[in-house]
Amino acid sequence: MSYGGHNQYGAPPGAPPGGYGGHGGGGYAPPPGGPGGYGAPPPGGGYNAGGGYGGPPGGGYGAAGGHAGGFAPPSGHGPPPGADPQLWNWFTSVDTDRSGAINPQELERALINGDWTPFDLDTVKLLMTIFDTDRSGTIGFNEFAGLWKYIKDWQNVFKHFDRDRSGSIDGNELRDALAQFGYNLSPHLLVLVQRKYDVKAGTTPSRPGMPSSAPPGISFDRFVRACVVVKQLSEAFGRLDTDRDGWIQIGYEGFMETVLSLP
Repeated sequence: MSYGGHNQYGAPPGAPPGGYGGHGGGGYAPPPGGPGGYGAPPPGGGYNAGGGYGGPPGGGYGAAGGHAGGFAPPSGHGPPPGADPQLWNWFTSVDTDRSGAINPQELERALINGDWTPFDLDTVKLLMTIFDTDRSGTIGFNEFAGLWKYIKDWQNVFKHFDRDRSGSIDGNELRDALAQFGYNLSPHLLVLVQRKYDVKAGTTPSRPGMPSSAPPGISFDRFVRACVVVKQLSEAFGRLDTDRDGWIQIGYEGFMETVLSLP
C-alpha cells in the first residue's frame, strides 16, 4: 500500500478538499424557528441544533420547501468583529449553556447523520481532538469555524464517493475513496476497515425473507473517522519507515508508543 503524502487535490484525507459536486450529502441544520419548510434529511450528516433540517448558510443543502435563511443568535451579544454573522448564529445555537465555548457534550448533541442517528461518540472525540487546538477541553468560535469548514468539506467528499446515492459508503466506494487519497489498501485490509466502521455489517433480517432495517454501509460520521484513522496510521508508519522500503522493525515499546500517541 501507499502511505504517501497528499492526494491530487493538495490535501490529505484528514483535511479533505472542497469542490466535489454531486448529490446531497451531509448538512448543518438550524433549529426550528426560521421561515420556510423543513424537508427530509439529506443522506449524509451534520448539525442537529435542536430540530429539523434546513439549508446551511451559503450552502446548497436546503429542504425541498426552501429555507429562507439563518436564525437569530440566542445570546444577547453579536458576533466578534469580522466574524460571519450566520456562522456566529450556528455557534451560539450549539453553545447551549452560553459559556462562549462548545464542550464535548454539546457537540455530541448537535451532530447527527442524515438518517437521524447521532454521531458516533468516538468521532465526536476525534473532532474535539483535531479542533481543540489550545487543549482547553472546549471549542471556541475560531476553532468552531475550522470545524464548520472541515465538516462541509467532508460532506462534499462523502457525496462524491457515495455514487449509488444510498446515503452510506459501501466497500467499492470506500476503496475508491482511499485510493483517491493515495492509500491503496489490500483487499484484506479493506474488509477489516469495513467491519470496523460499518456498524450494520453482519446484521441479519428480523424474519426470514425480510430485508434488514438498514442496508450495510459506512455512515457519514464513521466514513470521516475511517479515512482519518487510515491517514494517521499511514503517516505514523511512514515516520518509522525511514528508508521508505515499506517495512519497519519495531519493538513492543515503540509499537505501543506509536499506537497510544494517536488520537
